[in-house]
Amino acid sequence: MHDPALTEDLARRAAAGDPAALDRLLSEVRPEVVRRCGRFLPCREDAEEAAQDALLQVARKISTFEGRSRFSTWLYTVVANCARQKYRELKRRAAEQPASIEPAAQVDPRTTSVIAGSRVDLLEALERLEREHPDLVAPLVYRDICQLDYAEIADRIGIPLGTLKSRLHEARKQIRPWLSA
Repeated sequence: MHDPALTEDLARRAAAGDPAALDRLLSEVRPEVVRRCGRFLPCREDAEEAAQDALLQVARKISTFEGRSRFSTWLYTVVANCARQKYRELKRRAAEQPASIEPAAQVDPRTTSVIAGSRVDLLEALERLEREHPDLVAPLVYRDICQLDYAEIADRIGIPLGTLKSRLHEARKQIRPWLSA
């Protein structure tokens, strides 16, 4: 987001029902939303689809933005949820329609992105963490993926700073073996 003050102002005006402010806000945040979705999803097309979903959610839910935290924090929550939902959808679709792989279509490990593989591993680890320790997911996503500062995260999820740091430490400890497996 280029000008945080402008973005905050647009968000407040859009939340109050100004359609021109909403249009401008969506244009302003689109590149950042696509970039953030790309942190979750290894395939650019999937990231762009998740970004579209996130922008649609922003347009639909902007009236729920109350301005208690920064708009960027509210936006990152929407982005994280949409990207993770897109991943679940892709995973479910792949499980429902197992495709036969032609020999020529097999993935060549020499050309497969290590970053893409690590993102898929991270998404799998987040899915597992959500099943086993749901209270640890938000601190990890906000800090390590969205890169929000500690105070903002603690405020966003409504827990003391010490509790946040403890949960983040525990989340990292839990997923570390899953990522190295």
